Amino acid sequence: METIAFRMLLNPGMRDEYERRHAQIWPELVDALHHAGVRDYSIFYDEATQHLFAVLTRTGDHTMDQLPHLDVMRKWWDYMADIMQTAAGHTPLQQPLTRVFRLPDFEKAR
Repeated sequence: METIAFRMLLNPGMRDEYERRHAQIWPELVDALHHAGVRDYSIFYDEATQHLFAVLTRTGDHTMDQLPHLDVMRKWWDYMADIMQTAAGHTPLQQPLTRVFRLPDFEKAR
């Protein structure tokens, strides 16, 4: 398993709408993410900057690079494009984040 993190930018005043849409995430999108190897996915919000901080865990044989080719993924990005910063094709602008610390496993650290 691999954990990755990235940052996205929400448009001002769109937090409630972002949460509402994600509370109603489409089951077919959830299935696509699971089939691509995503095992855990959380998004956090920074009120001061409107940044979204995403952390996900994926399998070693993930196929996340294929997600942009799926109709459901492209439709979701189109659906979200009016409330967040996007690039061409409505893909969310993402800034990869580099891990600089990880708490060691307690048992291994002893």
